[in-house]
Amino acid sequence: MLLELRDLAASAGAEIVGSVLQRTPGPDAATLIGKGKVEEVRAEAHAAEADLVIFDHDLSPTQLRNLERQLELKILDRTQLILDIFARRARTREGQLQVELAQLNYLLPRLTGRGTALSRLGGGIGTRGPGEQQLEFDRRRIRGRIRKLEEAIEHVRTQRALHRARRRDQKFLTVALVGYTNAGKSTLFNALTRAEVMTSSRLFATLDPTVRALPLASRQSALLSDTVGFIRKLPSHLVAAFRATLEEVKEADLLLQVTDASHPDHAAQDEAVESMLESLDVVSKPRIHVWNKSDLLPGREPGRHAAGSPSSSGERTPADAWVSARTGEGLDALKEKIDAMIQDDPLVEAQFELDVSDGARLALLHRQGTVLSTSFNAECVIVNARVTTSLRDRIHEECSNATKRRTD
Repeated sequence: MLLELRDLAASAGAEIVGSVLQRTPGPDAATLIGKGKVEEVRAEAHAAEADLVIFDHDLSPTQLRNLERQLELKILDRTQLILDIFARRARTREGQLQVELAQLNYLLPRLTGRGTALSRLGGGIGTRGPGEQQLEFDRRRIRGRIRKLEEAIEHVRTQRALHRARRRDQKFLTVALVGYTNAGKSTLFNALTRAEVMTSSRLFATLDPTVRALPLASRQSALLSDTVGFIRKLPSHLVAAFRATLEEVKEADLLLQVTDASHPDHAAQDEAVESMLESLDVVSKPRIHVWNKSDLLPGREPGRHAAGSPSSSGERTPADAWVSARTGEGLDALKEKIDAMIQDDPLVEAQFELDVSDGARLALLHRQGTVLSTSFNAECVIVNARVTTSLRDRIHEECSNATKRRTD
């Protein structure tokens, strides 16, 4: 956990100059770590000329104030650190709204006693009621901003729901990448879709969701979604703020659970992912467990390593796929597994009689099916193709309706 905190701090741009581990039967109500440990941390921090102390634990408002006063340094807890990283990574308007909502929900209960240390959210003549204290004014302004953010995010949810409805109408199947942060999801996303989304070895390099077409041998219409990574002790209000993004996971037809097979603590990471999937109520979804970074395994013998872990109920064991997104090893086999698991629309051979001017449907057959032969006569184009059942029925129905309109 301390190593992960170091990675988080480095991801936020901090230079680590030291670390302290406290073993205690329970947290101290006043300072979390106890009076003696506070003195030790103070001495080490000042000796190393540190200007920030980060705790791998959420601090109560009282603990935060006491530590700032006794250490005489700026204090961050785990949630503040993650929020800072998210604020740096958010690029889209949606991501920025979700991060700001999480920040304000974290800040609101911690305003007490810190009014002098906070930047005023407003100022000048006419901005405060008669006799109103700054603390209450700040609270009221934050609550108002939270309401506006929630309304804006609800609009985002509505828009995403409309996009998903259009995909369903067009028979698009969706596959979502889920997994611990820095498991290699974005690199795998690029390898499967030939996209060029940003990849980085830093934690939470991906924050804003990305959706791209996923080419499959069956020519099924499938989309792959890259989502924010999970992490242990992810704050509940942060999960709530990102529900518009996480609904992409809830609505997916298939999940690819990505694990860094080379990480020494991958079992604990998978437990955190499983817990998050349970909170999203998606543990029963079809899932492929993708063991990534297989090229970094010692001895290159995947069979010696743990297989996918079952859910907490023990009823499901996900399919395994061993890949290296960086080298491309195992990707073809993974695509075959994906194709097989979403194959609820069987392939058939069919004949289509299209109008000679119907270039759109002819292009659709070439794009989403396998054209076996094409012939022409004086009235139409005859195409024999291997397509999904739904695409065959759709084109036949459209052609029938077009013929009926011409007859009428």
